[in-house]
Amino acid sequence: MTEKMYDSQIAPPSLANARIGPRAIAFCLIAAVVFYCVPQSMADPDIWWHLRDAQLQLATHSFITRDLFSFTAAGAPWMNHEWLAELPFYAGFHLLGINGIYVASLLAIEIIFSGILYLAYLGSGSWIAASLATIAGIFLSTISFGPRTLLFGWILLVIELLIFTRSRKQERIVWTLPILFLVWVNTHGSWLIGITIFLLFILSSGITLQIGCIENRAASRQQLVRLAMSWALSAAALFLNPYGWRLVFYPFNLAFHQKLNVANVEEWQSLDFHSPRGRILLFSLVLLFLLQLLRARKWSLFELALACVGIYSALNYSRFLFLAAILVMPLLAASLAPFTLALRLRLTPLLRAALAILILGCILGPIRTHKANATLSDPRFPQKALPFLSTFHPQGRVFNEQLWGGYLIWNKRDIPVFGDSRIDIFEYNGSFKDYLDIIRLTNPLALLDKYQIRYVLFESKSPLTYLLKVTGKWKVDYEDDTTVLLERASPASK
Repeated sequence: MTEKMYDSQIAPPSLANARIGPRAIAFCLIAAVVFYCVPQSMADPDIWWHLRDAQLQLATHSFITRDLFSFTAAGAPWMNHEWLAELPFYAGFHLLGINGIYVASLLAIEIIFSGILYLAYLGSGSWIAASLATIAGIFLSTISFGPRTLLFGWILLVIELLIFTRSRKQERIVWTLPILFLVWVNTHGSWLIGITIFLLFILSSGITLQIGCIENRAASRQQLVRLAMSWALSAAALFLNPYGWRLVFYPFNLAFHQKLNVANVEEWQSLDFHSPRGRILLFSLVLLFLLQLLRARKWSLFELALACVGIYSALNYSRFLFLAAILVMPLLAASLAPFTLALRLRLTPLLRAALAILILGCILGPIRTHKANATLSDPRFPQKALPFLSTFHPQGRVFNEQLWGGYLIWNKRDIPVFGDSRIDIFEYNGSFKDYLDIIRLTNPLALLDKYQIRYVLFESKSPLTYLLKVTGKWKVDYEDDTTVLLERASPASK
């Protein structure tokens, strides 16, 4: 087995000898920074239909297998491939309402970064280096802060890395990985990242190599056999899900067949280095490079593989900045460690007071500005129009903003949507392409006629609503500063 997962020139002290003070302060600091960074608005495009899925699943005691919410894909086969991750959010909503969703999201993110902090410490032996690297990871990952099912996939990835680290001393712990993947496949499609990293761990554990800054020692034959068997059992466990092989192949379907989804969803776009997150990642990579020049440390092959996977993924798709935080930041902490340990900073009363003020500032700031209904307010959704929509009973089909689909599914259940943020099912039947053509004004009037649309619920200041207003064939039923509901004034063309 790979000798060191996160190698450093200074071995991490044992937990028994670790000082409680620095450890407690490090975890409190990370918890406070996470609390400060997690937005109080929980109005995510996906959360609404996730809540409805969970509600139906628990009410009917069965898994959803067909589309129930739209008229464009009504009855079409569909997999609720994140069904297990929906349940914590629904439980939070059931107990505390909209604030319960916030609590579920906050706890999930706190768990992730507590795990990253611990991983960074195990590889560096320095709580200071681990804290600095983890805080950088927090700022990188804010792109996915919110009620996202992906959070539970990242929790499982952190647990997997902790298992790999622990397996250096407790080899039999690798037998827990099949159970991990059994849970993971029912939680989120990010299991594919986990199973790939598992394979990289096995391959790196089978090579002895010493060249330049790379130093890797192969595991014994018995250890490799145990790892290979655990991987095979983990792969088999993937098929223990309500949808069988189709769920296992879904991540490949997303990667190779959902071209419009990947091309048009913002978080699938490449990283912009002019953005704050892009600058933080660039600074972290430059710092990692400079630290290696100043005081080269030995890297294991597995560490090198983690760095390559994390950096490549983040550069290609901005949503994987979170993945880079998990995989790369512990490596940055290991490179920082010799410099922070050389400082031998002591937790003097003045430094303790400064850290206490920083922690309290991160906590009290959001609390001071928090309002009871803050989680509901989000200009991206037709919240102001909801009272009107609650009493409005359309006599015909409604064309809606795609990102509002989930909001309507939860709040206006008698209106079948044109589409929602489950892009996959609408890409399969071509309606997502038609949606894009409509909002981009590529023959929109003919396409609205094609679907026999009588109402358009859309952003009030969009080019589409302006066009419909000036045609003279659509009248305004409702309008505010964010939302307009237009009704066709003449029958749709046949």
